[in-house]
Amino acid sequence: MRRLHFSLITLVDGLLRIKVLVCLPTLYYFMPGIIAAGAINVVRGSRSSVEELLQIYCHSESVALVVDNPEFFNRIAASFSYKAPPRFVILLWGDKSSLVTVGRQTPVYSYNEIKRFGQERRAKFARSNDAERYEYEFINPDDTATIMYTSGTTGNPKGVMLTHQNLLHQIRNLSDFVPAEAGERFLSMLPSWHAYERACEYFIFTCGVEQKYTSIRFLKDDLKQYQPHYLISVPLVYETLYSGIQKQISTSSPARKFLALTLIKVSLAYMEMRRISEGLCLTKNQKPPMYIASLVDWLWARVVAFVLLPLHMLAEKLVHRKIRSSVGITKAGVSGGGSLPMHVDKFFEAIGVNVQNGYGLTETSPVVSARRLNCNVLGSVGHPIKDTEFKIVDPETGSVLPPGSKGIVKVRGPPVMKGYYKNPLATKQVIDEDGWFNSGDMGWITPQHSAGRSRSCGGVIVLEGRAKDTIVLLTGENVEPLEIEEAAMRSNLIQQIVVIGQDQRRLGAIIIPNKEAAEGASKQKISPLDPEVNELSKETITSMVYEELRKWTSQCSFQVGPVLIVDEPFTIDNGLMTPTMKIRRDKVVDQYKNEIERLYK
Repeated sequence: MRRLHFSLITLVDGLLRIKVLVCLPTLYYFMPGIIAAGAINVVRGSRSSVEELLQIYCHSESVALVVDNPEFFNRIAASFSYKAPPRFVILLWGDKSSLVTVGRQTPVYSYNEIKRFGQERRAKFARSNDAERYEYEFINPDDTATIMYTSGTTGNPKGVMLTHQNLLHQIRNLSDFVPAEAGERFLSMLPSWHAYERACEYFIFTCGVEQKYTSIRFLKDDLKQYQPHYLISVPLVYETLYSGIQKQISTSSPARKFLALTLIKVSLAYMEMRRISEGLCLTKNQKPPMYIASLVDWLWARVVAFVLLPLHMLAEKLVHRKIRSSVGITKAGVSGGGSLPMHVDKFFEAIGVNVQNGYGLTETSPVVSARRLNCNVLGSVGHPIKDTEFKIVDPETGSVLPPGSKGIVKVRGPPVMKGYYKNPLATKQVIDEDGWFNSGDMGWITPQHSAGRSRSCGGVIVLEGRAKDTIVLLTGENVEPLEIEEAAMRSNLIQQIVVIGQDQRRLGAIIIPNKEAAEGASKQKISPLDPEVNELSKETITSMVYEELRKWTSQCSFQVGPVLIVDEPFTIDNGLMTPTMKIRRDKVVDQYKNEIERLYK
């Protein structure tokens, strides 16, 4: 940690001349060095297109580039040189001699040169008469520390301005959820420029924790090798681990498979009874249960748990311990960036692996709530982070709803962003005069009960999808469905379409086909075997629609997987369209909830 601190201080001294940067590094302590220098870093992944990087660079009014390696610089050099030449470039890795020369000469500094600038600056002050007055320029807590551009496919990304206070609030309070201790190991596989990863990194370094980085390709091996105390990742990773365990069990001998599955079922039932007895079950019911009924329910759960305990202990000895050893997580897995599937949540609880699900957005620094180890309520995203308020409002009227009622989730507190850079209108649309940020998510807050199955989980936040159009996949990727829908509607076989996929591995779609056009297209391709059969089968229509969907959306950023064909059009009369002829996505998804569940099985 001393070496890290010295490197940061030296880096700060070398960067004091810089005002704004576009930063694309993997060097984890370069971004804190930029922030400590009072500069503003504008982060983006090196996989982004040149056009996107140019747009962000120009919109943010950046003056310099920080790049990973010569290969990446060479990919963007020509476009930047002619359209937005930077004042200088900082190269983190590689040899400057490998860089291409395009247009005017732009000064390029290596990481070691920046450090040398800092060393020279410190040495100069040490030799001067002002050595005792050597100090850094004061940074106001409300000064912008970083600008993070949200993903967008149908419009320009918006620059989220996060202040020093926003980031410090995360650092000071994440320990309430993750009680990290010096010397513990964290394994992370998110990109270092992601808001979730950045908050975790800054928090981790203040705890003296050892952090290791991995990728999905090496995750399994790294978990076994490093045996991390905590894993920082998205829901898809835990679902992948779950699928791997299930596959391993299914390929074992019949006797082992039967024993493992039976004991896991016993543990699932045992943990269900424990949750009931400990009051950790979610409920929307605002009316508290009767005390006598709650007492009987508690006694019943305790008795059943007591009966199942010996078998659960046997499962722990024969099955769970081996699974935990292969998983490698010794304390807890921290999940964010999407909703954790309930069956995955319950499975890891049953085998003794703690998984803590949290919630947040780039606009909220990002963490605003998370589950604690001592109150790990499955199906929720836990209690709010310190000094942060939640309220649920009616989507139509904006009035505050009571606990247990579903509505729009609004957040207020220190994590909320300063605003969108150079976009006061967009800022005003999401943050009201009282400081409440509209998350665009649907959810509810559990009622406070003194007795019953939910007595210990009052006040936790439960999410149920997004009110705004953005879809968040299990990978944590944000997808704007409008681009795909507009492309698909170019097909004359598709009458209406709603892209779905919230908290799923991939996108799907609910489609109203144009049957007349489908029949016409079918007659042009093949001659019907039976002239009396005038209607196409649903399987044939599905096949034709899917082929059209793939054809027209091939150039989109994301592709659609499973398709649900339905007959009833979305109309104003059936409540699935607004008076202005816009499809009500949430109502469509709610109406076909069961069909969607079967679609993804």
